[in-house]
Amino acid sequence: MAVAQTRRLHFAKKLIDETKLPMNQIALAAGFGCVRRFNAGIRKVYHRTPTQIRKLARWTETQAENHYVFRLHFRPPYHWKGILDFLAARATPGVEVVEDGKYRRTISLHGKDGYFEVSLAEGRDALLLRISFGDPQSLFFIVERVRAMFDLNADWSAIVQNLRSDPVLHAGVEAHPGIRVPGCWDGFELSVRAILGQQVTVKGATTMAGRIANRFGRPFSGTSGLTHIFPAPEVLTTASLSDIGLTGARVETIRVLARAVCSGRINFVASTSSEAFQNQLCQIAGIGKWTAQYIAMRAMGEPDAFPSSDLGLLRAIGLENARDLEMRAESWRPWRAYAALHLWAALAEPPGPSVMPAVRLAAT
Repeated sequence: MAVAQTRRLHFAKKLIDETKLPMNQIALAAGFGCVRRFNAGIRKVYHRTPTQIRKLARWTETQAENHYVFRLHFRPPYHWKGILDFLAARATPGVEVVEDGKYRRTISLHGKDGYFEVSLAEGRDALLLRISFGDPQSLFFIVERVRAMFDLNADWSAIVQNLRSDPVLHAGVEAHPGIRVPGCWDGFELSVRAILGQQVTVKGATTMAGRIANRFGRPFSGTSGLTHIFPAPEVLTTASLSDIGLTGARVETIRVLARAVCSGRINFVASTSSEAFQNQLCQIAGIGKWTAQYIAMRAMGEPDAFPSSDLGLLRAIGLENARDLEMRAESWRPWRAYAALHLWAALAEPPGPSVMPAVRLAAT
């Protein structure tokens, strides 16, 4: 509770400094039940009233209505190009766009649609987040989700101490400092994308994801390149997906996953152990260990998730089976997800089951 209260206060301070929102809207957006608690909390921590703080703010850029700009700070180094390249290769057409050093995507919360854009802030250890959304009360959630998506809370100094001592990883760690694990905006969307990519190329899976968004997602009219909201689980529970290029088995896997999310059996938000979450995923026919580990890595932010059966990882380290790789990776705990990103980067090719032969169907 103390941590949550501190995060609300810091976010409220950010809204005071960096937006022109009225104080009553800031109180609601930051999660305070009333303006009185908001005022008291700010004064106790910052020894000034919200109005006094705003007068001292250095943020001078004027934003249009329902447009907000935030600086999201990180502990350097931060490998911005690496995370942007990773997301670019998997950007769902119409839902996500990566261009000119920026990532942009559509979002939907509580019946309202919008989008955000992320770029690297010049001269600062921060990302610049621009949000276009009609409900200020959702700003805290959006900012926190974007921080997780771009792995901004990672402490690279702690991670690198573990990984740089390994002779296989040392060169990559030194060559690409600050590599982060790319997260996602929505766990269900990421899971569908992972299922699509089980036995096709990354490019092929991206094409199929775009077809799903175009056919079953809601049209969106906002900014260049963004045309659709990715369909919610409820939409895909009975969707006819066979004509987008999927096998019948993959269609059923997506439908069963959608129903599990709708019923609450699969929850990407509730606190649960990574092992329990992966076991729940693996109960769905068509989701194996590789897919579950990949989803845990990117949708749940599990730093120790490690898809050990990935042929790219095996090839990068010169091993032939997942069991040997898991034994080899014991020394990388609890940062095996970061080790996987370094090994994939060393291959200079996208990770995933796209490199797996058809005989891996039963395993995934």
